[in-house]
Amino acid sequence: MSDHLPSTVEFAVNGTLMRGLELNHHLTDIGAEFVREARTTPEYRMWSIGDRHPGMIRTNGSDGAAIELEVWRLPLALVARVLIDEPPGLTIGKVRLEGGDVVLGVLAEPALLEGQVEITEHGGWRGYASAKQRGAST
Repeated sequence: MSDHLPSTVEFAVNGTLMRGLELNHHLTDIGAEFVREARTTPEYRMWSIGDRHPGMIRTNGSDGAAIELEVWRLPLALVARVLIDEPPGLTIGKVRLEGGDVVLGVLAEPALLEGQVEITEHGGWRGYASAKQRGAST
């Protein structure tokens, strides 16, 4: 283990913090830089929390799916700033990405998911929003 901390970290977001969405400015306002689109390993599940934002958890792997997200680079000192601005019940943890990378990212506390709509089958927040919009326009 290194004796010094990095000045920046890669950070995975899976909902309204993504580019073009409602809370993306929480990242851009602190100088975060978009790195890439990515997917988790197929061990995650996702819920819509009141249709306002998603909540994602890691499972034991047998009942999960790969979830689309974005990876951003931000100053390590500002990771807590992102969490403070997130809705209650969201937290920061380690997220496993396809390809083997493990980065910090937004996860949900299991209690937040109780009584919410599971949206794992849509592959991510954008997929869910798109399906919902198609359903509303038909």
